[in-house]
Amino acid sequence: MKKIFLLIAATIVASTALMAQTTSRWGISAGANFNEVHFKQTDIVPSKRAWGPQVGLTGEMNFSGIGFGVEGSLLYSLKQGKVNYGERTMWNSLGFGNETVSMHYIDVPLHLKFKFNRLNGAETTIMPMAYVGPQFSFLVGANHKDLNSYPPVNVYLDMGLGFELMERVQLRAGYNFSIGQSFHTKLLDDNVAKNRTWYFGLTWFMK
Repeated sequence: MKKIFLLIAATIVASTALMAQTTSRWGISAGANFNEVHFKQTDIVPSKRAWGPQVGLTGEMNFSGIGFGVEGSLLYSLKQGKVNYGERTMWNSLGFGNETVSMHYIDVPLHLKFKFNRLNGAETTIMPMAYVGPQFSFLVGANHKDLNSYPPVNVYLDMGLGFELMERVQLRAGYNFSIGQSFHTKLLDDNVAKNRTWYFGLTWFMK
């Protein structure tokens, strides 16, 4: 029992010491994504990428001196893709043609971030960074529900690069892809589509 208490006490002390060496802040994020609706059976229906906006809040916690930190965001994003259903008789006969599939999400990306913070003073002006982690996307709206069936939650792997300017503004470019399905067509249940998204964004951090 004594060893357990000592272990708990040591854990609390170590956690407190670690938290004392962290800094946290939050900021406003905005950007755009360029999404592809990628079908499992690519020969059934052709698709093209389409643009959509994203905006929200980002918070980060950095561990002093070592460059590592964690980051989380709460973002609204519109992911879209152009799908030419009209090239197939099963949809063309119902009056569908070249349609834009639109999916509205609340995105929650969670990143492990590394900043290259030892650049002989240059990091106070420009500091490169890289990040990776999961993203959970909660569907809040979609069109063409007569054509497609959408799951309520998507899980993505998200990664990217960027840099921080003047210790306040972060610019980034990244890529994420859904691990499960983003939707499937109702006429062909196994014709599964996944979002594959390139994006860029800016975050202005409050001091």
